[in-house]
Amino acid sequence: MEPLMEITMGDMLDETARKFPNNDAVVYTDRDYRRTYAEFAAETDLVARGLMAMGIKRGDKVAIWATNHQQWLINMYATAKIGAIMVTVNTSYKRFELEYLLRQSDSGTLILMDGYRDINYIDIIYDINPDLKNTKPGESNFPHFPFLKNVIYFGPNPTPAGMFNWDELYTMAEQVSEEELAARKATLDIHDVINMQYTSGTTGYPKGVMLTHYNIVNNGKSIGDCMKFTEKDRLCIPVPFFHCFGMVLAITASVTHGTAMIPIEQFNPLAVMDAIQREKCTAVHGVPTMFIAMLDHPQFKEFDFSSMRTGIMAGSPCPVKVMRQVVDEMNMKEITIVYGQTEASPGCTQTTTDDTLERRVTTVGRVLPYVEAKIADPETGETLPPNTPGEFLARGYNVMKGYYKMPEATAQAIDKDGWLHTGDLASMDEEGYFKITGRIKDMIIRGGENIYPKEIEDFLYTHESVSDVQVIAIPSRKYGEEVMAYVILKDGANVTEDQLKEYCLANMARHKCPKYIRFIDAFPMTASGKIQKFKLREMAVDELNLHDDDNIVTA
Repeated sequence: MEPLMEITMGDMLDETARKFPNNDAVVYTDRDYRRTYAEFAAETDLVARGLMAMGIKRGDKVAIWATNHQQWLINMYATAKIGAIMVTVNTSYKRFELEYLLRQSDSGTLILMDGYRDINYIDIIYDINPDLKNTKPGESNFPHFPFLKNVIYFGPNPTPAGMFNWDELYTMAEQVSEEELAARKATLDIHDVINMQYTSGTTGYPKGVMLTHYNIVNNGKSIGDCMKFTEKDRLCIPVPFFHCFGMVLAITASVTHGTAMIPIEQFNPLAVMDAIQREKCTAVHGVPTMFIAMLDHPQFKEFDFSSMRTGIMAGSPCPVKVMRQVVDEMNMKEITIVYGQTEASPGCTQTTTDDTLERRVTTVGRVLPYVEAKIADPETGETLPPNTPGEFLARGYNVMKGYYKMPEATAQAIDKDGWLHTGDLASMDEEGYFKITGRIKDMIIRGGENIYPKEIEDFLYTHESVSDVQVIAIPSRKYGEEVMAYVILKDGANVTEDQLKEYCLANMARHKCPKYIRFIDAFPMTASGKIQKFKLREMAVDELNLHDDDNIVTA
């Protein structure tokens, strides 16, 4: 087993650029941006010097609020090279959420684009600080954000008043010599916090997960190793950069192996399939809903997937049927699954290209090198024997430094022995392969019986009319909780709720069969592609009028 790498993110990029200077590093199919590794490393140096000229010091927070643009990629390595901490902002955030993040993170610089979907980022910043329009860039005063000084804009429109333009960083770089940048790089430590990722916050306020060079570089290297990435691979990246899936499992896994990155600004099934065909991609990452959108697209069969080999399906439980379809129909015969969470940089376990197809479609693999994992009783903390469901705990180099300015929350997540408590239900077999059965809070307890939503979801996926499904718990006076399924049907399907119930009853224990089935066009999701089951539960409570005990439906 190779030792862990003791190198900063910036030095890792520079080393790859020395090894493979003329290999493609970044290629966009929808704009004129194609860089070799030598060109990309040089550009990040230039922007790093521009940020230094702006006065950004080691440890300063630089937030970026943008989709998968090249500026995001450049900033990731430019900030790492000067020891600034990149704070990733969810592209779906609106004013309340942005204000919280900027204040909680102590960000001094914000990089942004025009907006995303119906969210106008520029308007939000001016709402937060109307005086910005009347001040020179870098001289603004945000009354409620004492650290925030610089706002940097990139996009096709004229630079908004009070903001720097991204391109100015290239000219400002002339004020800082290459020797000054090298001196800054020499002060960095591999255990410095270099990135803060805010958890999606499906419950409570988001928490800033502090990750280091050491966390990110080594996790990305391990991820790429499991896919047998080399400098000959080409990875299509439609998952958001702001999430660990994009930043570590995609970008860092590529850079540590000299693999070419083919980013998609925001997911669109046609754009992804076109990029795979045009750039002869060998790999693509995605959450299950992304793969389903491609497989179900009416033009799917028009695209050539013969160059494909591997990739990752992750982000939420991966339906076995969808995995098999991806292997058979997208030629991803070496597809892998990664399990983890942001607090673990994020990967803890992964299947490998050498695992059998059965292992790769029914488990999340074994622990990554230098990561420990165990299954523990959520109540007692006792380590459980093989094939017994419990909470997944992880320990190792990949565990975060903690939540920024949240010592109590950090202590709840990481115990005194260094074990990260994930809150996920899992089991491990005798050979060390893990299966994730759901979140502890997602587990359904019906009349004392523990029911795991993923088991029911996987079964419902086998019905020919079902495109996607999510199973949740809803209140029941008689049983405490009852099973409910939200189903997205395939185009043209006309199955009824009763028919799906009968299908379940004919094949599963009665207590596992959904009491309620509702059809839906799309699931509520975070911008990173995670399905928000709590919102489905809220919808069900409203629809079935379960707001108080007197109205709980007797199951």
